[in-house]
Amino acid sequence: MPCAQGAGFGTRRYGVVTEMSTSPSVTSPSLTALALNCTLSPSPAGSSTQLMIDQVLAALGEHGVTGGSVRVVDHDVLPGVEADMGDGDAWPGIRRRIQAADILLLATPTWMGHPSSVTQRVLERLDAEISETDDQGRPAMFGKVALVAVVGNEDGAHKITADVFQALNDVGFTVPAQGGVYWNGAAMEKVDYKDLDETPESVASAQKVMAGNAAHLARLLRTQQYPAL
Repeated sequence: MPCAQGAGFGTRRYGVVTEMSTSPSVTSPSLTALALNCTLSPSPAGSSTQLMIDQVLAALGEHGVTGGSVRVVDHDVLPGVEADMGDGDAWPGIRRRIQAADILLLATPTWMGHPSSVTQRVLERLDAEISETDDQGRPAMFGKVALVAVVGNEDGAHKITADVFQALNDVGFTVPAQGGVYWNGAAMEKVDYKDLDETPESVASAQKVMAGNAAHLARLLRTQQYPAL
């Protein structure tokens, strides 16, 4: 896949696929999304990752999906691989919001070519879901859709997306077609995504496609869940 400054997954090849942006019918199930902002910057600092999240959530909103976000670094998420690591652990509250959502957007900045350490901690905490099952024996995250967004002024977005999607798939999330978006600034420069005067067309196109595909897939899974195990 070609990589260029400001490129989004697949947009240079496919462009905007407007057929995917149909509005949900009145009989379609309502959907919710939760975005986890894995920036290293606590609130109220500006966040390019949050800007990307807001744009993807707005695109999902065009398909009848409501949602919100959590800046994970603002919460004391303890290290570990259990659903609850005990006193003071903020993860159980975030976990309940993940459980209630149909779509999870995991958004991370790029640091030294890798996802942030906050992202890694989130993935480690999600590891506990592999052993959690529903009343029909399915892993608890079966039927939920995962999206990934990456921002940074250095390369690494494709590798980050591949690693994060693999981890989320292991946990049980389903990845839609072209379910990722990224922005890479010019290497060795200091311009961040939040500093841009406008959203690059390729990024906006990728956001639109991933949102349409995610909503479509989430509705299918709400009405036709995976087989019982």
